[in-house]
Amino acid sequence: MRSTLFLATLGGVFPVSAVAAESGANFHLTGHPVGWLALALFVLAYVAVVLEERIQIAKSKPVMLAAALIWGLIAWETRDDGGGSVAARDAFQAMFLEYAEIFFFLVVAMTYVTAMGERNVFEALRAQLTRRRLGYRALFWITGTIAFFLSPVLDNLTTALVMSAVVLAVGGGQARFATLSLINLVVAANAGGAWSAFGDITTLMVWQAHKAEFFDFFRLFPPALVNWLVPAVAMHFALPKGLPESLPGRVRVKPGGVGICLTFALTIAITVMGRQWLGMPAAYGMLTGLALLNLLASRIDRSQRRYALAQGVEEEPYSIFRIIANAEWDTLLFFYGVFGCVGGLAALGYLELASHTLYGSLGATLANTAMGVLSAVIDNIPIMYAVLQMDPPMDASQWLLITLTAGVGGSLLSVGSAAGVALMGASGGRYTFMSHLRWSWAIALGYGASIALHLALNGT
Repeated sequence: MRSTLFLATLGGVFPVSAVAAESGANFHLTGHPVGWLALALFVLAYVAVVLEERIQIAKSKPVMLAAALIWGLIAWETRDDGGGSVAARDAFQAMFLEYAEIFFFLVVAMTYVTAMGERNVFEALRAQLTRRRLGYRALFWITGTIAFFLSPVLDNLTTALVMSAVVLAVGGGQARFATLSLINLVVAANAGGAWSAFGDITTLMVWQAHKAEFFDFFRLFPPALVNWLVPAVAMHFALPKGLPESLPGRVRVKPGGVGICLTFALTIAITVMGRQWLGMPAAYGMLTGLALLNLLASRIDRSQRRYALAQGVEEEPYSIFRIIANAEWDTLLFFYGVFGCVGGLAALGYLELASHTLYGSLGATLANTAMGVLSAVIDNIPIMYAVLQMDPPMDASQWLLITLTAGVGGSLLSVGSAAGVALMGASGGRYTFMSHLRWSWAIALGYGASIALHLALNGT
């Protein structure tokens, strides 16, 4: 779950398990029956997520249950003579605090996107694009390019949410275009955050650990670009030809729509500056932005009421809370389950074990490549933390390689990044685990090509 600008503060950004990092918890139970059972629970929950479409069970349910059972097992095994487990409680609270940050970030970001949609912002944009007679293939490349260059400046999660709204507004009626474009957005947004020291939490961690200098990260631009372009070219040939249906007449943005867009930009700025200058978490800036949005909503509501009164009609109150109530709660709760499961595995010692095993038996290149693949299942944050804690003897080229692989490896699966998980909830069924998995081969080709290009350009 990757990303954010100046302090890796926003989106995917969210340390699924900075748990281990924040609390320092490692109970070393990987060889204990409790550890084996916890790992089995995680695998079963993950299988249920993969089979979501077939078994018709929302993806949040199995991971939430698995998280509850895993932490219950940890607390039971580590309880002290008094019958409680202070260490397990502290580790769980650290994990839950991290989840609270991503929860409020997601709620506010989804609220803004939904509010802009309700004000016809995306319909107006669709009208502008279709009026220019842009075909499905041109739109595919335009939205992907914007996502790739916007992600390092914004963050992958917000970028994916905003650009997905554009894709669905322009071509949501064409299922194949919508699905391929949403996959393209996930890959582009994740790749975009890998070539800037401020583009992703993992890049920030490597920079702060003095494993690479600020300008060294720009050496990852060509590999990151290839990581996106290879699967994008493959998907290009599967895109439908033709043009999206243009809207009749002129679509106008409803009153307040432009103000909502400007307030959203201000919210992102407050979030970044709050983190950069005040050291405040992302939730501070986003919730400040929600307060501003509520004030703006009150003004929109009064304006609508006056207009309705003048027309002699009854107008339903305009309320941001009604928009929040319609948020994609399955996605929000799925994030909790993922945080809980991965945080539990980190506390049990599995991430440290994986790091030591890989770097102890494989060369740095193969180990870094494998860690990137692992980040498609576990999050890139605890993986990078584990590598930094182990501190294997690697040169700057290899530290840039693990930065690259941890940043883009999550694109291999839809559940491997915050952007992918968010779009599964926001796409209305057009983007699913299985639809993404059908193109994982192309994404894997891009993953391999980006590693090869990095070694050719930056290897020592």
